[in-house]
Amino acid sequence: QVQLVESGGGLVQAGGSLRLSCAASGGTFSNYNMAWFRQAPGKEREFVARINWNGGTTYYADSVKGRFTISRDNAKNTVYLQMNSLQPEDTSVYYCAARATWAYNYDYWGQGTQVTVSS
Repeated sequence: QVQLVESGGGLVQAGGSLRLSCAASGGTFSNYNMAWFRQAPGKEREFVARINWNGGTTYYADSVKGRFTISRDNAKNTVYLQMNSLQPEDTSVYYCAARATWAYNYDYWGQGTQVTVSS
């Protein structure tokens, strides 16, 4: 059973930056592909970015491509989301999720961290 804890959210002005972290425990971190999702009030959860088990492959939603960077440090059991050029539409609760390399679904989720971007 993998536990995920996000941190790093907060309030930032438009154009600013934040770095989210997601610390994993309870499993072998390198056995998991990781991803970030977000959910704004009244909207469905949406995919933001993903990274494979060794960090060699990343993929981004079009809405964040060029502004956000996902990375991981397997020695620290942590995945990061560097968010630059933040806009008010990026305001959401951000969740990290883990998918075992042999699984189809993201079965493990963190509790979320709030990101609010003011205009």
